[in-house]
Amino acid sequence: MVSEPVDVVAQFQAGYDFPLDDYQKEACRRLAAGTGVLVAAPTGAGKTVVGEFAVFLARQSGRKCFYTTPIKALSNQKYHDLAAVWGADQVGLLTGDQTVHGEAPIVVMTTEVLRNMNYARSATLEGLDYVVLDEVHYLADRFRGPVWEEVILSLEPSVRLVALSATVSNVEEFGDWLTQVRGSMETIVSERRPVPLFQHVFAGRRLYDLYQAAPAEATDQMTEQMAVTPRVNPELITLAKQESRGLRDDSRRPRGRSGKGKRQVSYGSGAFGGASAGRFANQSRLTPRRADIVRALEQHHLLPAIFFIFSRRGCDLAIKHLVADDVWLTSGSQRRALLAIADQAADNLSRTDLGAVRYDDWREAFARGLAAHHAGLLPIFKQAVEEAFRQGLLHVVCATETLALGVNLPARTVVLERLVKYNGQSHVDITAGEYTQLTGRAGRRGIDVEGHAVVAWAPGLDPRALAGLAARRTYPLRSAFNPTANMVVNLIGSLGSDQARHLLDRSFAQFQTDRARGSRGRNRSQALVERFDRVSGVLESLGYLQSGQLSDWLEDSGLVSAPAATADVADSTDTGRADPDLVIVTDQGRMLSRIYGEQDLVVAEAIQAGIFTDLSGPALAAVLSTLVFESRLRDRRPIPPMPDAASGRALTGLRRIVRQVAQVERDFRLDPRPDLEPGFALTAYRWAQGADLAFVLDQSDLTAGDFVRWIRQTMDLAGQIADALRTGPLASACRDLVRSLRRGVIIQADDLI
Repeated sequence: MVSEPVDVVAQFQAGYDFPLDDYQKEACRRLAAGTGVLVAAPTGAGKTVVGEFAVFLARQSGRKCFYTTPIKALSNQKYHDLAAVWGADQVGLLTGDQTVHGEAPIVVMTTEVLRNMNYARSATLEGLDYVVLDEVHYLADRFRGPVWEEVILSLEPSVRLVALSATVSNVEEFGDWLTQVRGSMETIVSERRPVPLFQHVFAGRRLYDLYQAAPAEATDQMTEQMAVTPRVNPELITLAKQESRGLRDDSRRPRGRSGKGKRQVSYGSGAFGGASAGRFANQSRLTPRRADIVRALEQHHLLPAIFFIFSRRGCDLAIKHLVADDVWLTSGSQRRALLAIADQAADNLSRTDLGAVRYDDWREAFARGLAAHHAGLLPIFKQAVEEAFRQGLLHVVCATETLALGVNLPARTVVLERLVKYNGQSHVDITAGEYTQLTGRAGRRGIDVEGHAVVAWAPGLDPRALAGLAARRTYPLRSAFNPTANMVVNLIGSLGSDQARHLLDRSFAQFQTDRARGSRGRNRSQALVERFDRVSGVLESLGYLQSGQLSDWLEDSGLVSAPAATADVADSTDTGRADPDLVIVTDQGRMLSRIYGEQDLVVAEAIQAGIFTDLSGPALAAVLSTLVFESRLRDRRPIPPMPDAASGRALTGLRRIVRQVAQVERDFRLDPRPDLEPGFALTAYRWAQGADLAFVLDQSDLTAGDFVRWIRQTMDLAGQIADALRTGPLASACRDLVRSLRRGVIIQADDLI
């Protein structure tokens, strides 16, 4: 008698204490049937269950599964989650600066690590059956997005892909592309949040519903209709009209030709209380105090809450003000648990260092159930905040928007104090996609029966505009794919020039361009392949590629006459092009292939020119930092001097190389590259000398978190140079530098796994 086949999805589901949603079961069934899947669902809807099913299938068959995430914090969290299920010996972690059981059958990694594995044809890829790409919508990110496309295009065809995305409006287009480049892929979409989200506005001292509730006597049909097309709460419309009249009345006073008294309220960027409404921000009787919001949420049992505030300083000030307003949200047992977590986080820091990071102030707020969360915090304190929040000990976290894109910290309520943020140039309204991402943190599955989004009243707020923003729950996914020097040498080195060009032709960026143009065949846009050939031209001119016919093609194309040439750069429609195997990556190119970052080519040229040779460890740290540091206050301060004569000479040489590379790139009609920023050089120099944290922070305007970030970026570049060179004095000097920089709070940051 033949036994019935085991229902692998049911077997997997038995490991959970909640039933799977229909879309989760459908995605798992498709994956079990042998197809890849693209799963698009709202934040908090449980997409990662499908990724965990891929891990389950891999273990059932004795094969491997890689689980990729966009940031190290998410990788660390997923590593712990999977290790708790499968055992620490079965799960590995690779984040660039962390290697734990790298040859385990389940490995969590950042997407960049997998991209580098593919280029190197790493033996670790053997036995790989599944790759989970969590937060795959990151491929729209300008700087890091191309990595996702490189991975998708370069994985072996036999590897099944599990792509997990936020809800995007063009998910079918993205799914069509995945099917085109990966073969069998199914697109599974869910628009339903497992925890319903209710929208509110807090004005004065009262919490208003954004939408009008159905009256008690309403028929079922009327109630259903209002759910489909909700109406804005008329009380809010009345408040907006009253405030608008009040502002106009205030302006009706004698005025001269200067125009003083003219109405200032705008319904453009000020539609949600933005920059144009800023003059009245402290004048409206409806603008609530933060402490009043917190106390009202506590009264209505709507805590814990995340307050999204679009600046680090704003987050810190918010917590400071809540403490000053004597907000206490914790019981005695909660306070004791919080203090234990805080003191453990501070255990390895000296008293001087604790003073430098204002630990006592942080600890007092922490004990009250209040904390900030942003990139300026020491990583060990950020981890303490995350752990306490997961345990239900913290009741209010004031966070920047990076929390919405990072670790999984849902709350019962999300509060947006403003719907305007600074984008680096001006204050602009947040987009519908950003609103969805932020408010998606409201409602904890398995804990809350509903989530709540609260917008604080600000002068100029238009409830109708807010309702429209809340109703548009999706945003389009746009490719950010763009060939770089490192990408080109890696593609040519691993695939050959002809196949590399073919890969670019299959990118999502090209797919979207062609769809927009409606073009086919010879009329298709070749923008990426023009770009690829121009970068190839730069690389050949500088000796990173070698072949024979690049200059002829470039002259025919109306670009420049280059001294060296590449055989396989003719237009893809030219039937007479040369043998693609004639294009080779030189020794210099192989060195460049192991250097990643915006200044990849400059770093490679500087190595060739001996810019970093014979520098002391501190001077080397200072010079390398100029290649990675990005000031948050660009063009607002004088350029600081380098810390010593040797580093000053090296920076002068480095800037000469930047100009030379930029000139070659201009000849090939490539966009200008960013300049070097020496703003972190003195801090890096002092840390490499052995200065303590208190001193380096006191002598700079950096937060502790930023200091850790830029030291680690400098260490990462030094490690890349060492790996690229493998042997020799500079490789040894870079490895010594990494060891000297990795101490104190840097070790703590690296050890958060």
